[in-house]
Amino acid sequence: MKEAALFMHHVEKDPAEAKRIAQDTAKRIESREIKLLELVQSLGEYLTDDDTTVRAKSIGYLAAVLGELGPKSLSRQQVPVITQFLCDRFDDETGLKETAAALTSLTKMHFFGDSEATQVATALVKVDLPKHPPTTRFTVLTLVDALMSGYRDSLKAMGDKFITGLANIIGGEKDPRNLMIVFSVMKVVLVEFDIVRHTELMFDVVYCYFPITFRPPQDDPYGITSQDLKIRLRECIASTRYFAGQVFSSLIEKLDSTSQNVKMDVLQTITACALNYGPTTMSAQSSQLWNAVKFEIFNSTEKDELAIESMLVVKAIATSLSTGLTIVPPANIALSRYLKAVVKECLALMEEPQLKQAKPSSQLLATVATASAPACAFIIQSVLPEMLLVYSDAGSIAKQRAQLQCLNWFFESLVTIYGTWAEVAPQPAIENPLEQHREKLFEIYSQALMGSNRDETSFRLTAMRGLGKLCNIRKFLDESEIGMVVQYLDEVALQQEEKDEIRDEALQNLRDIAKFKSNLIMQITFPAFMAQLPDSEEESKEENKPYIGTLEALAKLSFDRPVFEVLLTRLLNKLEVVLYSGLGPDYPRAILSSILYVLQQKPQSTLDDTKAYYNRLIPPLLTKTIIPLAESGNGVSAVLADDSVLDVTGRLIKIITHAMDKEHQDMIVRNIFQLFVKNKPSTIITEKAELAADRFRPLDKDSSPQAAGCTVVLASVLAAAQREVPLPIEDVPNFLRQVVGLAEAPKSPAHRLVLLRIIGLVVNKWIKDPTDMEQVKQLTQSLIASVTTNSSDEKASEQLRIAFWITKALLLRAEKFGMETTFTFVSLLARPVFGAIASRGFSVLLDEDEFLNKSNHAVVRMLYKQRTFAQCVPRLVEGFKAADSNAKPNFLVALSNILRAVPSSIITPELPRLLPLLLQSMELSDVGVKEATIETLHITITESTDAVKEHVSSVITRLLSACSVSGGNPPRVRAKALRCLKAFPGALRGELLLPYKRQVLKMLQPVLDDPKRTVRKEAVDCRVKWWALDEPSD
Repeated sequence: MKEAALFMHHVEKDPAEAKRIAQDTAKRIESREIKLLELVQSLGEYLTDDDTTVRAKSIGYLAAVLGELGPKSLSRQQVPVITQFLCDRFDDETGLKETAAALTSLTKMHFFGDSEATQVATALVKVDLPKHPPTTRFTVLTLVDALMSGYRDSLKAMGDKFITGLANIIGGEKDPRNLMIVFSVMKVVLVEFDIVRHTELMFDVVYCYFPITFRPPQDDPYGITSQDLKIRLRECIASTRYFAGQVFSSLIEKLDSTSQNVKMDVLQTITACALNYGPTTMSAQSSQLWNAVKFEIFNSTEKDELAIESMLVVKAIATSLSTGLTIVPPANIALSRYLKAVVKECLALMEEPQLKQAKPSSQLLATVATASAPACAFIIQSVLPEMLLVYSDAGSIAKQRAQLQCLNWFFESLVTIYGTWAEVAPQPAIENPLEQHREKLFEIYSQALMGSNRDETSFRLTAMRGLGKLCNIRKFLDESEIGMVVQYLDEVALQQEEKDEIRDEALQNLRDIAKFKSNLIMQITFPAFMAQLPDSEEESKEENKPYIGTLEALAKLSFDRPVFEVLLTRLLNKLEVVLYSGLGPDYPRAILSSILYVLQQKPQSTLDDTKAYYNRLIPPLLTKTIIPLAESGNGVSAVLADDSVLDVTGRLIKIITHAMDKEHQDMIVRNIFQLFVKNKPSTIITEKAELAADRFRPLDKDSSPQAAGCTVVLASVLAAAQREVPLPIEDVPNFLRQVVGLAEAPKSPAHRLVLLRIIGLVVNKWIKDPTDMEQVKQLTQSLIASVTTNSSDEKASEQLRIAFWITKALLLRAEKFGMETTFTFVSLLARPVFGAIASRGFSVLLDEDEFLNKSNHAVVRMLYKQRTFAQCVPRLVEGFKAADSNAKPNFLVALSNILRAVPSSIITPELPRLLPLLLQSMELSDVGVKEATIETLHITITESTDAVKEHVSSVITRLLSACSVSGGNPPRVRAKALRCLKAFPGALRGELLLPYKRQVLKMLQPVLDDPKRTVRKEAVDCRVKWWALDEPSD
């Protein structure tokens, strides 16, 4: 057949063509155009060729064709014939790889059965596999794996012949990819085959690889790690108890290794063996294993990984010995004998709980107690009376605190065994062994928390944590006792004199209790906390009732839905009372901020929950905000219309609207536009809607500052709404022009920002029609034109800001006109009048905005920042070179505003030509520019050191100047300058920096006395780095 010749010609030069030839041949066989036996016969001359490569390629052709055939392509008569033919080819070891690949494909055929599997395995185990290259061995091992997966019973029936033969072909394997298969196959053999007569052979085959020291090369194409091999080998060693007599003594010897990794591997392997070998085997080994690992535990340091792993060994033995036990272990069984020895040694070290070895001893017993309910019961019954006796006899707080800490570890073990209140799994049959000590423990911990001196912080913290753990143990404390703990925690959390860490721990424990006993939080904690909230700002000052901490505590307790609903009711009622008192905005803002905090932190709510929050919160809140403004004729102050309160109100509306579906968002948008834009009655106002429609005019030019400030509500809804939600107005560009007109004369900075955000949101999300876009272009061009002709600097500044926000919205959409307008802004930088304003406007273009972003459904194209950087920066550099001395700072400010918004990976290639400009930016008085420049310099030093080499002197001088208080540099600039200066040693060669060492150390001396601690710390770190630079002669 010419196909065979073509395949052999292409197989090395063009594997894809060779594969196609094999596929064509397979299709012809499946269509009965040719027979497989005819194909085999046609290979005759190649199979007998003197050239070994030709023989191998011919079998490779057959293997490739078999690999392309479907599982039912070969008949019941063909499979045995092909199997026999291929098994005979094992004698010609030149094509071993190809033969094995062909047989692997053959095992997938429908009529390949047990007799064929036995035939293949019999021939296979005679092969001298170790002498072949790794790729050939991999193919053969893949065949073994296929036989093991599909024809395991046939291999078992071969008995000793297969086991010894397998040991011969896999012995001495070193390739990591092949070992992954070897270990998988060996695990099956060790678990399912009869290896009793070959235990020593099997042990030698497997254990010779322990410990694994393989380190994968950096370019390893297979991605096999040392850990992968360790896990597979560990599973082999732990798979049969017949290894116990040899493996434990060998592993214990390796515990003397100086390698941490080897010791960890040994301990993890002992753990795996203990969990798998069964109680009979482990009862004989438990004593020597305990003696082998206890030294590592008792002499451990803080967070010692080896000690932790050793504890898991002791626990694993207890787990194994607990198999089948459902009662407290009697004294005469293996588990009791084993635990008695462990407990005896640990108790002796726990008599002085504040000493070094008491802690690991307690942790060990607590760890072993998690092995099983019987083990837990035995340990608690043996240890707890002694521990309580030690506590009662303790003569110092330090000793009592240490003992409480030890008890806390045991409480954690009981949580593991008996579960928490939130769990539904059945409890163990054995009664909680802590039950008989419940009253005593509750008394000790309550006294430690509430009866101790307030200055004993760590002692009381330990007691509080212990009470929290006792509450958490399922069905241990009854509801009245948990209620008492809640009262204790309330008292601690509400005491202003308590330290922050004590109050934080109390709140954390209350949060934990709220997860399983939320009714107690609502019945006990909420009334106690609400009673501490004053009814007015005045009462807060007169009766020393600070509300900030109390509101914060209430918010942190209310993440769960039922608790939050109670909080919402109580805080809204309190808001009514506070508003009635008629004082300042601080208290109402704090109440609303608490609600906002919970909504931001709590898990995602369902749509029904969100609708309920909207109905309960937003319409009433807007009514209380707007109606006072309408009733007073827009002239008298209303507390909720204060800018700071409106900011929180807007965030509340945004977060709730954002969580709504499209249908409900559409309803909210229509209601808001009905009131704010169309000045008609809206259902969002729950009372006096006609009055609000008649007298509330936030978008009128002559509206009061407070009414105008309410436009934050409109901006928040527009930000949260999906762009598929239509705006309920006929002419969007006309609405945009109306807002632009207002933005030209804003009432306040907050009002300005809100209007600019509305403009950006509308342009980005709702200008879709080409005719609408044309009107936006005309509006933008007219704004820029009027900037250059307007006599009023103030109005021109506002118009320029508006133009920047429109451009920002268009750049996010990758609109061509947005980039054209950006180029116009670059040209404005050279203007003496508006250049400075335009330079600051560049910060708007690429900075992230809280409202106009992707999470708020804005159109944000990929790489828009990169595009803007690539097209703007060259123009800024050229403009800087051409500008006069007065205009140059404008270009530097604009550049820094772009650089701080762009990822460092984009900046790095451009750094060589930007560095001279950055150095000049360091001399500007603008703090924001200086800060951004230092950040860019830091990137330059760490990622593009070659660009800095020519400017080392200039960069160091300017950074030293930025470190000084005398230069008017704020703390964050000083700290960043020091951090940047610290990066020089290590980034640049020592000989480049040594000439500046003395100057740097001298200039850093006064910085060590900086008023700010963070700056002093950075100065110390920087000085250490520069001090370490050695002179060349050293």
